[in-house]
Amino acid sequence: MRHVLTYGTFDLLHWGHIRLLMRAKNLGDYLVVGLSTDEFNELKPGKQPSYHSYEIRKMMLESLRYVDLVIPEVTWEQKVDDVRDYEIDVVVMGSDWEGSPRFEYLRDYCDVTYLPRTEGTSTSQIRRDLLFEAMQYKKEEQAHREAEVRTAQMPSLGTQPETRLPRPPHRRD
Repeated sequence: MRHVLTYGTFDLLHWGHIRLLMRAKNLGDYLVVGLSTDEFNELKPGKQPSYHSYEIRKMMLESLRYVDLVIPEVTWEQKVDDVRDYEIDVVVMGSDWEGSPRFEYLRDYCDVTYLPRTEGTSTSQIRRDLLFEAMQYKKEEQAHREAEVRTAQMPSLGTQPETRLPRPPHRRD
């Protein structure tokens, strides 16, 4: 049985994540996912806090048919122990990690494979899109409130009877 291991935060789980997990699983028989804990993510420079807690992200990953086991990723240094403890044959990461010393040293213990990122989706892009939509919504709401205020401040013209044109007679030919 070939064991595969990948790591990640998997926040705002999207089709790029699913595709990575599917391709990773296709490289073996048993997929282990090292899921970054909330505490570990806080230590990463420039990393945004996760939207979902570790427990929620773990539950989502465990519900996927490609994932056989989810383990906590609490440090950068645990990877060799994970490879040994779970008898890992290959570590799989996204191509954005290719050449990184964070994973290259694992070649002394197992195979390391980098898979191309899925174009057109990322957690960062989803966050930006949602922020943009929220800002647009807020602008529209503000404009609507301002229009209501202007309408309420207009002087009343009183009620004028509605002018209607007479109906044309019904034609019979």
